Amino acid sequence: MIAKVFKGIWTGINFSRRLVLNLLFLFLVIIFIVSVSSDGDKIIVEEGSVLRLNLNGPIVEEKTYVDPIEAAINDATASADTPTEILLDDVIEVINEASQDSRISAILLDLQEMPKAHLNKLKQITKALDTFKATGKKVIASGYYYTQAQYYIAAHADEIAMHPYGSVLIEGYGMYPLYFKDALEKLEVTQHIFRVGTFKSAVEPFIRNDMSEAAKEANRVWLGALWNEYKQDVSAVRPFDESNFDETMDTYLAKMQAANGDAGKYALDNKWVDSLKTNQQIRQQLIDLVGAEEDGKTFKQVSFGEYLSLVKPPIEFDNPMTEKVAVVVAKGTIVDGERRAGEIGGDSTAALLRKARLDDKVKAVVLRIDSGGGSMFASEVIRAEVLALKAAGKPVIASMSSVAASGGYWIASAANEIWAAPSTITGSIGVFGTFMTFEDTLAKIGVYSDGVATTEMAGFSITRPLNEKMAQVIQMSVEEAYERFLNVVADARNMTPEQVDKIAQGRVWIASQAQELGLVDKLGNKQDAIKAAAELAKLNFYEVKTIKQSLSPQEQMLQDIFGSAAVKSVLGLETQKSAVLASQANLQSVIKQLSSEVENLKDYNDPQGVYARCLECTVAQ
Repeated sequence: MIAKVFKGIWTGINFSRRLVLNLLFLFLVIIFIVSVSSDGDKIIVEEGSVLRLNLNGPIVEEKTYVDPIEAAINDATASADTPTEILLDDVIEVINEASQDSRISAILLDLQEMPKAHLNKLKQITKALDTFKATGKKVIASGYYYTQAQYYIAAHADEIAMHPYGSVLIEGYGMYPLYFKDALEKLEVTQHIFRVGTFKSAVEPFIRNDMSEAAKEANRVWLGALWNEYKQDVSAVRPFDESNFDETMDTYLAKMQAANGDAGKYALDNKWVDSLKTNQQIRQQLIDLVGAEEDGKTFKQVSFGEYLSLVKPPIEFDNPMTEKVAVVVAKGTIVDGERRAGEIGGDSTAALLRKARLDDKVKAVVLRIDSGGGSMFASEVIRAEVLALKAAGKPVIASMSSVAASGGYWIASAANEIWAAPSTITGSIGVFGTFMTFEDTLAKIGVYSDGVATTEMAGFSITRPLNEKMAQVIQMSVEEAYERFLNVVADARNMTPEQVDKIAQGRVWIASQAQELGLVDKLGNKQDAIKAAAELAKLNFYEVKTIKQSLSPQEQMLQDIFGSAAVKSVLGLETQKSAVLASQANLQSVIKQLSSEVENLKDYNDPQGVYARCLECTVAQ
């Protein structure tokens, strides 16, 4: 009787499940049919149009995977200014295509919603803009205000216009992480830190209330190099030299006093901008330049998203007859196991490399890295696949994006060649282990752990104190891991472990410095790395193929239905709206940083508890 009851309940549940799934499928089919049968809005690019380069979101090497249905819901409920991840390759492709398109006569840089970006990504965008300008076409920048990243791009315009009430904020580079030592002590959390490397500061926020002198020394070097590169690049395309950058508050105050506190006049007087214009004035200027649309209300234009949909095929076609240079993107924190696109899982990223190895048409591989590291075990799983590719006769080029440090350098080390942009953050060769136990915290509320076990090794828990001898074992493991890291690099770079140790110790470098130290072979961007890979494979004619994770049939159908909504960013990134909101933005930044520290705990999943991760590299993202 009991069995019949449970069988009946299960039958009812199973029927309900099938009914709900069938109704959902029917609903999706109806949406698909309606979307296909609808004519939709046709995008027409008029002769002489302006390409409005409205980059409303973070620039990334790879978009983060989001469940299509969740993305569609987010897309329907999101506000108009919700940031969406934008592929760096898409931005470059749009600008390059526009430079050859006779219908496009100018570019309008609309960068208000573009958050901060690393110098390497900005450089690649401005290189494409310079190519566009070389064809004789105009580039005009217009904005209410300009942040440091936005201004770097705007500096390459023929004219930088700003609202009369706007401002330019160029503050240099800095890093001020939060430190939690006292807070953890007040909570009576017991910390267990194991590390090797004088400069390995990834664990400092947990054991100090301030930045160590060793960390300050190293950070000053690479931050200074990055800042000098920014100043050199901007002053090379603007009518002033490097002395125009305000590096002391006294200088800034004096200039603002001369402008009577008017931020717009300050920007104009110091040649940061060329003109102060309202939206209406910019609109009329562009109407005069290219003509008005049919309704006469604004200038002839096409947005970044609209133009991208025209130049980029909706479905990528893989020509089975051509030889390929494959690109595998490794973006994010390196963690153990499987991860979706936009993150690095040891197994999932290794699977992409293995897919390239087993594809007979793939003759060379570019491993594009944008990562500050993570799990040492997962990094080694990925490195093993790089070695397997080389053993199969397929050369591998490691191409570093904004950052490839710690575990990011571990996976790059085995490549035939390492390429990086001059401003890429790399190195940080060091390891650490960390975890916390809460026996004292729990004791404060009257909770204890006690019992018996057959060995001294059994019963390990965050609710119990760490055995001192076990702590010695863990420290030995971390030291052995560091030695292994040194040997991995030494073998790959034709150096001795002692030579690597002198430039390791967890220290961070920018790539121009790393090249001098022997950690990087050549300076160049992703396209340079692709060409180098083709040359190593002796390819005269080839296509570039990005190896991506395969979607299930259901995921593919949903992505086809919802389109670009499937890549809506759920990171909730916010951009600073104006200087008036600076205090609110700072408070949000602190809350976000605290939330990020808690969120990052999920990435500490190395099965051996050993990590090659770079704290400083977060400033590069």
